[in-house]
Amino acid sequence: MKIQFLGAAREVTGSKHLITTLTGKKILLDCGMFQGKGAETETMNRELGFDPAEIDHIILSHAHIDHSGLIPYVYKLGFRGSVVCTNATRDLCAIMLADSGHIHESDAKWINKQRAKKELPLLEPLFTQKEARACMELFIGIAYNRKFNIDANIRVKFTNTGHMLGSSVVSLEITENGNTTRIGYTGDIGKPSSRILKSPDPFPHCDYLITESTYGNRLHPQLKEAEDDLLRVLRETCVKKKGKLIIPSFAIGRTQEIVYSLNNFFNEGKLPKVNIYVDSPLAVNATVIFRMHTDNLNEDVREVMESDPDPFGFSSLFYITDVRDSKRLNTFPYPCVIISASGMMEAGRIKHHLANNISDPKNTVLAVGYCAPGTLGARILRGDKIVKIFGEEHEVNATVERIEAFSGHGDYNEMIHYISCQDKTKLKKVFLVHGESESLEFYSQKLREEGFENIEVPNKGDEFELHP
Repeated sequence: MKIQFLGAAREVTGSKHLITTLTGKKILLDCGMFQGKGAETETMNRELGFDPAEIDHIILSHAHIDHSGLIPYVYKLGFRGSVVCTNATRDLCAIMLADSGHIHESDAKWINKQRAKKELPLLEPLFTQKEARACMELFIGIAYNRKFNIDANIRVKFTNTGHMLGSSVVSLEITENGNTTRIGYTGDIGKPSSRILKSPDPFPHCDYLITESTYGNRLHPQLKEAEDDLLRVLRETCVKKKGKLIIPSFAIGRTQEIVYSLNNFFNEGKLPKVNIYVDSPLAVNATVIFRMHTDNLNEDVREVMESDPDPFGFSSLFYITDVRDSKRLNTFPYPCVIISASGMMEAGRIKHHLANNISDPKNTVLAVGYCAPGTLGARILRGDKIVKIFGEEHEVNATVERIEAFSGHGDYNEMIHYISCQDKTKLKKVFLVHGESESLEFYSQKLREEGFENIEVPNKGDEFELHP
């Protein structure tokens, strides 16, 4: 069989890895969207590198858009195979993909207004909400740690990685001519001590390992230190400066972790008397799903729930869905905290909050996750004094802070510890994906120092033979 790397190869978005068996079966590991590439993003997402109608199965590691976001698009182009994932991933995709479809429709509407003025041909959205909802009929949810036979020769098992609700290592066993090849794909690896999720579990031995390297050249501070920093920034902004704390956050995972920390501050009497607004319909719906999948949550959260039935809610926390209520926050005259998607500051309501608040020195923008190069978040974090939002220039006068320990990605020590459940002497090859050049180079060296050999860093489009 062979594998071809069609995304997240020497970059961190667009995760897609195509396996073709000797009998012609085509299995796609993830079907993610490219993000943060400016004008070329649209072209990269439309040019897949394969015919969707020929794909038999998509095996999905988790629900983040850079791993799942093109499933409605391939459905639109004729994909009618199965999408196999964990139960929580299926539930999250049901809301995330529809939300993404809404964004594509809204963006296309705005772009087409400009194109119509210039008498240019109109563009159609990458996919619609209707197509996003329709593709959900192809999803099959599987429990963690259960072997599932896709057919007589292909078996899959999902193991918890602790990256987000439902995230998993994909362990594939593919039998050809009486020989079985074992492929492990980690997706994204979480931290061993997530604030709310269970710790990652060891995964079965594989012959070929495909693994991420997002933070392959970084170490995270301890979680307690991150929570202390969160409380410090909140107090400095809202109490001392009487300003607004704007937290761009991924709607799934990071938002719930931050809310859980704030909930604990509230219960302990540490939280200043300011209103907290979660301004993201997707985050509101996702929090409902978190409440449904308490089996994915760690013992600390379950213990808190014995005395606090809702660890994602308290009296000064308000979830906002209506766009009119979201707009009112732009003129809200009092100190407050606004948590809104997206984490890379590229889309959604957060862009409106940044446009209205980033020029005021009383305010703070707090990044709590990874921002891919080229995104608005990356430009703000690198210290650009002027940024464009919705085509207009804005001075960056607000304080800019970053707390990396809230990221769902493990650092290089944590990732090495996790994949060390494998027998290094029996791994035929390790493919490093989902990382930028500096991270990949540093992480490759670290892995070699730890005894991992035959490390390959594929380029986009590279193809490799996998032998039993």
